[in-house]
Amino acid sequence: MINGVHVIVYSRDADADRAFIRDVLGFRGVDVGGGWLIFKLPPAEIAAHPTDGEPQHELYLMCDDLEETLSDLRSQGVEIARPPSEEGWGTLTAIKLPSGAELGLYEPHHQVAYDL
Repeated sequence: MINGVHVIVYSRDADADRAFIRDVLGFRGVDVGGGWLIFKLPPAEIAAHPTDGEPQHELYLMCDDLEETLSDLRSQGVEIARPPSEEGWGTLTAIKLPSGAELGLYEPHHQVAYDL
Protein backbone atom coordinates (compact mmCIF):
# COMPACT_ATOMS: atom_id res chain seq x y z
CA MET A 1 0.00 0.00 0.00
CA ILE A 2 1.27 3.50 -0.81
CA ASN A 3 2.12 5.30 2.42
CA GLY A 4 3.73 8.55 1.34
CA VAL A 5 5.19 10.75 -1.37
CA HIS A 6 8.88 11.45 -1.98
CA VAL A 7 9.49 14.73 -3.80
CA ILE A 8 12.84 15.47 -5.44
CA VAL A 9 14.01 19.01 -6.15
CA TYR A 10 17.04 18.97 -8.44
CA SER A 11 19.48 21.72 -7.61
CA ARG A 12 22.72 23.25 -8.87
CA ASP A 13 23.62 23.94 -5.21
CA ALA A 14 21.95 21.17 -3.21
CA ASP A 15 23.82 21.95 0.03
CA ALA A 16 22.60 25.57 0.04
CA ASP A 17 19.05 24.57 -0.88
CA ARG A 18 19.02 21.87 1.84
CA ALA A 19 20.14 24.45 4.40
CA PHE A 20 17.40 26.82 3.17
CA ILE A 21 14.73 24.12 3.47
CA ARG A 22 15.94 23.29 6.98
CA ASP A 23 16.78 26.75 8.35
CA VAL A 24 14.40 29.11 6.55
CA LEU A 25 11.39 26.96 5.74
CA GLY A 26 11.81 25.09 9.03
CA PHE A 27 11.29 21.57 7.73
CA ARG A 28 12.67 18.88 10.00
CA GLY A 29 14.60 16.07 8.40
CA VAL A 30 16.94 13.18 8.74
CA ASP A 31 20.52 12.83 7.56
CA VAL A 32 20.63 9.56 5.63
CA GLY A 33 24.40 9.73 5.33
CA GLY A 34 27.06 12.18 4.24
CA GLY A 35 24.92 15.26 4.85
CA TRP A 36 22.20 13.98 2.51
CA LEU A 37 19.08 15.42 4.13
CA ILE A 38 15.54 14.20 3.55
CA PHE A 39 12.81 16.42 4.97
CA LYS A 40 9.44 15.73 6.46
CA LEU A 41 6.78 17.60 4.50
CA PRO A 42 3.49 19.02 5.66
CA PRO A 43 0.31 17.27 4.49
CA ALA A 44 0.19 16.92 0.72
CA GLU A 45 -2.27 16.41 -2.09
CA ILE A 46 -1.92 15.34 -5.73
CA ALA A 47 -3.90 16.34 -8.81
CA ALA A 48 -3.85 15.25 -12.46
CA HIS A 49 -4.33 18.08 -14.93
CA PRO A 50 -4.97 17.64 -18.66
CA THR A 51 -2.41 18.97 -21.14
CA ASP A 52 -2.00 19.15 -24.88
CA GLY A 53 1.75 19.62 -24.45
CA GLU A 54 4.42 17.42 -22.95
CA PRO A 55 3.51 15.94 -19.57
CA GLN A 56 5.34 17.55 -16.67
CA HIS A 57 5.28 17.70 -12.90
CA GLU A 58 5.11 20.80 -10.72
CA LEU A 59 5.74 21.43 -7.03
CA TYR A 60 4.02 24.13 -4.99
CA LEU A 61 4.21 24.77 -1.28
CA MET A 62 0.84 25.81 0.16
CA CYS A 63 -0.04 28.25 2.93
CA ASP A 64 -3.16 29.57 4.64
CA ASP A 65 -2.20 33.27 4.45
CA LEU A 66 0.09 34.21 1.57
CA GLU A 67 0.66 37.82 2.66
CA GLU A 68 1.73 36.73 6.15
CA THR A 69 3.92 33.95 4.78
CA LEU A 70 5.65 36.29 2.31
CA SER A 71 6.21 38.86 5.06
CA ASP A 72 7.84 36.20 7.24
CA LEU A 73 9.99 34.94 4.36
CA ARG A 74 11.07 38.48 3.40
CA SER A 75 12.10 39.12 7.03
CA GLN A 76 14.44 36.14 6.68
CA GLY A 77 15.97 37.56 3.50
CA VAL A 78 14.10 35.32 1.06
CA GLU A 79 13.77 36.76 -2.45
CA ILE A 80 10.28 36.68 -3.92
CA ALA A 81 10.68 35.54 -7.52
CA ARG A 82 7.31 36.71 -8.85
CA PRO A 83 4.65 39.04 -7.52
CA PRO A 84 1.51 37.27 -6.29
CA SER A 85 -1.15 36.77 -8.95
CA GLU A 86 -4.77 35.77 -8.64
CA GLU A 87 -5.44 32.59 -10.57
CA GLY A 88 -9.04 31.89 -9.54
CA TRP A 89 -8.13 28.64 -7.79
CA GLY A 90 -5.64 30.50 -5.58
CA THR A 91 -3.07 33.26 -5.22
CA LEU A 92 0.23 32.17 -6.74
CA THR A 93 3.81 33.35 -6.34
CA ALA A 94 7.28 31.82 -6.17
CA ILE A 95 10.32 32.19 -3.97
CA LYS A 96 13.99 31.88 -4.90
CA LEU A 97 16.09 29.08 -3.49
CA PRO A 98 19.77 29.84 -2.83
CA SER A 99 20.64 27.91 -6.00
CA GLY A 100 18.55 30.37 -8.02
CA ALA A 101 15.76 27.88 -8.71
CA GLU A 102 12.20 28.98 -8.12
CA LEU A 103 9.83 27.20 -5.75
CA GLY A 104 6.11 27.79 -6.24
CA LEU A 105 4.03 28.98 -3.30
CA TYR A 106 0.28 29.52 -3.20
CA GLU A 107 -2.72 30.14 -1.03
CA PRO A 108 -5.54 27.93 -2.30
CA HIS A 109 -9.04 29.33 -2.71
CA HIS A 110 -10.49 25.82 -2.99
CA GLN A 111 -11.15 23.06 -0.51
CA VAL A 112 -7.87 21.26 0.20
CA ALA A 113 -7.79 17.49 -0.04
CA TYR A 114 -5.56 16.99 2.99
CA ASP A 115 -8.37 18.25 5.25
CA LEU A 116 -10.59 15.28 4.24
